[in-house]
Amino acid sequence: MANFFRRNFKRTLLGLFGAAVLVGGLSACNHRGHDYGSSMSAEQYAQKRDKMVDRAAGKLDLNEDQKKRLSVLGDKLYEQRTALIGQTKDPRAELKALVAGDKLDAAKAQALITEKTTAVQTKSPEVIAALADFYNSLNPTQQQKVRDYMDGKGRWFNRG
Repeated sequence: MANFFRRNFKRTLLGLFGAAVLVGGLSACNHRGHDYGSSMSAEQYAQKRDKMVDRAAGKLDLNEDQKKRLSVLGDKLYEQRTALIGQTKDPRAELKALVAGDKLDAAKAQALITEKTTAVQTKSPEVIAALADFYNSLNPTQQQKVRDYMDGKGRWFNRG
């Protein structure tokens, strides 16, 4: 009788632990910590951009000209993102429409890919030019800080 309870107790604990891991995993996958601008207006984006420019300026010791160049880069990235999203308010709805029926609408899928690719190709030269303008305005010490951050040695924007 004691083995019965010990065996069932272990199974119960194991089952509870497995359920907790499953629920935690599903919760983590479902969590969207930040919206990353998906429904931001231009004014809200400008406020967020200014905040990020100020934070980067503090880390890199940027002067006013460099801050302005970084703001221009942020604006170009926003323009590219807006062009990539297009006129739709719900990009997921476009994808859902492709698989709504029993067969994938290949023509619509190709048109969607063509539209998105054209948006990236059209706006990318402006983004690259703004990035080059900003990066080239940095002094060697600032450039090294950027490289260190990209190598994972820096943690500029964490909340911890």
